[in-house]
Amino acid sequence: QVEVVESGGGLAQAGGSLRLSCAASGMTFGSLAMGWFRQAPGKEREFLASVSRSGGATYYADSVKGRFTISRDNAKNTVYLQMNSLKPDDTAVYYCAATRELGTPYVLSQYNYWGQGTQVTVSS
Repeated sequence: QVEVVESGGGLAQAGGSLRLSCAASGMTFGSLAMGWFRQAPGKEREFLASVSRSGGATYYADSVKGRFTISRDNAKNTVYLQMNSLKPDDTAVYYCAATRELGTPYVLSQYNYWGQGTQVTVSS
């Protein structure tokens, strides 16, 4: 059983920054590819970013490319999402997900384990 727990959400001003953290346990962290998704009210859950097991490869949605950065620290069993230049449209529940075998990184069904989400609210 793999547990995935997000943290770091909260309130931010437009143009501000937040850093989300995601801790995974129950399996060797280095065996898991990790991804970030978000879901805004009335919208489907969307892919944001993913990182390979070693951290050597990253993938980003066009909507966040250049603003968000995914990284991981396998020694801390933690993946991060640094979010800069936040916009009100970034307001959503942000989810961290994990998979042992990553095929297509932007497809939700590729991920086996999901956190409960953390709320990010960006004021206008």
